[in-house]
Order: sequence, then structure tokens, then C-alpha cells
Amino acid sequence: MTKHLIANMTQQASLHSALDTEMDKLLGCIHCGLCLPACPTYQQLGNENDSPRGRIYLMRAVAEGRLDVSSKSFSRHIDLCLGCRACETACPAGVRYGYLLESARETILEHETKKSAGFQKVMLKLALRHIFPYPARLKKAFAFSQWLRENNLIKSLFERGIIRKLSSKADFALSLLMTTRPTNDQSAPAPIAGGPTSARSVAVFTGCVMEGLFKHANDATKRVLAVNNYRLKNVLTQVCCGALHAHAGDVETARQLARRNIDAFEQFLNSAENGLPPPTIIINAAGCGALLKEYGELLKDDPHYAKRASYFSQRVCDITEFLVQGEVRRGAAVNQRVTYDAPCHLYHAQRVMTAPQQLLAAIPGLEYVQLEGMQDCCGGAGIYNLSEPEMSEKLLSDKINKVKATAANVLVTANPGCQMQLGAGVRMFNAGCGVAHLVELLDESYRRAGYYQKRD
Repeated sequence: MTKHLIANMTQQASLHSALDTEMDKLLGCIHCGLCLPACPTYQQLGNENDSPRGRIYLMRAVAEGRLDVSSKSFSRHIDLCLGCRACETACPAGVRYGYLLESARETILEHETKKSAGFQKVMLKLALRHIFPYPARLKKAFAFSQWLRENNLIKSLFERGIIRKLSSKADFALSLLMTTRPTNDQSAPAPIAGGPTSARSVAVFTGCVMEGLFKHANDATKRVLAVNNYRLKNVLTQVCCGALHAHAGDVETARQLARRNIDAFEQFLNSAENGLPPPTIIINAAGCGALLKEYGELLKDDPHYAKRASYFSQRVCDITEFLVQGEVRRGAAVNQRVTYDAPCHLYHAQRVMTAPQQLLAAIPGLEYVQLEGMQDCCGGAGIYNLSEPEMSEKLLSDKINKVKATAANVLVTANPGCQMQLGAGVRMFNAGCGVAHLVELLDESYRRAGYYQKRD
């Protein structure tokens, strides 16, 4: 019996450690219930086990040996969580629920077999471990996805609703893919004009999904930074940030990717010049940014990387919060009625709550309309829309109904997963508006103002 308990505790070490770290805050929990109205799954299902405090109770039961970690009910309630972290914003005790969730998923992953995990989870694990960490393989995967997007037969089957009849999951996946587009814009950043003689250095974290499916947003980010007098440095050896891995419980692979990115950016971060602020890593994907800012926490127990990871995280800044720290250059008018949906990992995880609206206010001609519940999850949540399509679609339907109420021409966000999810929702529920990354609107304003020169 003693051997069994010791083995059980060893196997659940990651969850034990996470709970111990948060114990002071957990003990400070007064069960006020403020997390309940903030939780999307609790609001949909009304099940205490699908609320933040309910899931924490289940985690403690597993850690204390009162509930088997391999229990299907435990993994089901944990899997159903979006990881939106809205509960963190609502929690007066400051419990870091996202950290606990990833530790719980890591513990589940350690105990899962191929049989218990199911086909979908096995395929996800293979993709995360054998495709995403390798840029060459990832490039081929995205090339295939782009071929699917441009294939006329696939388009026809999708538009006629035939794929939905065959498989709702496949239809939803293709609907997400159809929201991406290739980059055809061949304009280059204009030379810096009227700026300081020695501008601050920045490097864009290009990411994997952003660069593979939303390269136009990455290019727009670089152009906008150049027009605002920042010197761009390219870091060619950067890799996937590891956010999808951490959310899925594969925290060790996330740590490996974090180390590779720290190594890749180290020379750039150490290139500070006298009289100028330190170089900054610019991020335009909320999910990536949240993890990049937590590399210090992710590698706190690594003696070779802990200090470097902490410094790396301190130098990461979302494009919206970075630009509003200075004076944003004015462009030409973009006469559109616009609303904004806040990505969960920008609003709740990074706590960047007002910078996006400030940036929109800097674009002449825009009519901004506040979106009710803009901070509520759209149901994208990484790959949640593929793993839990029913719940995802319910949340998406609620979101798009609120978008329709704004009568906006353009729905903007600041994360690729959200952009794909919202783009699919606009198609599915006939919202009659476009979806774009926020920085693309500023980029369009600069293009209309003539700040860009065409490439030869």
C-alpha cells in the first residue's frame, strides 16, 4: 500500500508541485463564486465541475489520492476547459488557474496510453512533438493546408455544404482554414523619415501559425514598426513558441522550444546601445505572447536558463501595448465601422486591456463600436475548436450574435486562432462583416497615406 501511494505521488509530481506553489492563494479562496460568471463552460453547462473552482477541487482530489488521475470524468472536465483564464481576472485571491490547468493536463498526459487517449489526442501529440518543433516540416504542413484552401474542388464541396453533411468536424476545420489568405502585397516599408538618427531596435517574433497562415499580418506588423521609426532586426533561427504544447499538457516540449528561442534571440537582446532603451521582442499573436512572457516561470528551475528566460520575458511586448507607449504616426482615413474582440490571452493572461482600443483611436476615419462581452472567449482557444467543436460552436454563435448587433463592417482581433475562429463564425452565421488583425487596419491607413514604396 505504501509503495502504491509513493508511486502515485511521484507520477503526479507536476500537479502536486503546482498546487503547492498556489497553496497560499488557494487557502485564501473564499468561494465567492466570482469565477462562475466569468467561466464560459460553466455558463453553458451550469455544472460546478466545469467551473474553475470545481476543476481545482478535482485537481486537489487527484493530488491527494482521493480521485484516480486516469478517471475519465477527471480528464473530461479538464479537457472541456478552454484555458481562457477569464477566472484569473475575476479572482480576488489571485489564483493562477492557467498554471494549474497546464499542470493538470501534464499529469493526465503522463498517465495516458494510446488506447485511453483516443485517436484525436494521439494525432495531436504526434503533430505537436514531430511537426511544430521543426520549421522545415511545419512549412510543408502549412503548404499542404494552403493547397487545400486554394483547391477548387475542395472549395466547391465546402461552399455547397457537402463536407458538412459528411463530417461536421471536417467542415469546421475547412471553414477555419478558408479564413486565411496568402500574402500578395509586395510593398516594402518606407525609409524612416523624420525620426531619430538612432532608433530603438525591435525584432518581430514571427511564430509558426502566424508566419505559415497569416504572413500578411506579420508583414503588416513590420511595415508599421518601420513607419514608426523602429529599426527592425530579423532573428532567423526562432522556432514555435510552445504555447500549443503547454496548453495540451506537453510542458517539457514547451520548455525545449523556450530554450531554443532564448538562444536564438540572445544576441539581439544583448545588442543594447547607449542612450537607448533595451531591444524589444514584438509579438502580434496573443497566445504566443502570453507564453513568451512566462518563459521565466516555465524555466525557473533550469539553472542554465532561469535568469536568461526571465530577462527574455521582460523584453517581450505585444504590438498594441508597444506602439501606444510612444506617439503613433498618423496615416490616412480608413472610413469603416469597426468593433474589436479581445483575445483571451491578451486581455486575461497579458492584461493588455485598453491598448488595442487606443491604437484604433489613432486611425483617422474609424467609427469604433464597443462589442458587448468583448473579453469573453470566442471558442477558438488554440485547437479547442477542433477537439470540442460542439462547445466551441455554441460560444462562437453567442459571439457572432453580439457582433451583428454592432453593425460593424470590420471585426478586428489580435490573435491568429481568434481570427480563424471569428472568420469561420462570420461565414457560418452570415454576419456580413470582414475579419482582420488590428495591425492590418493601421497598415492600411499608412498605405493610403503613401508611406510605402513598391518593390522593384
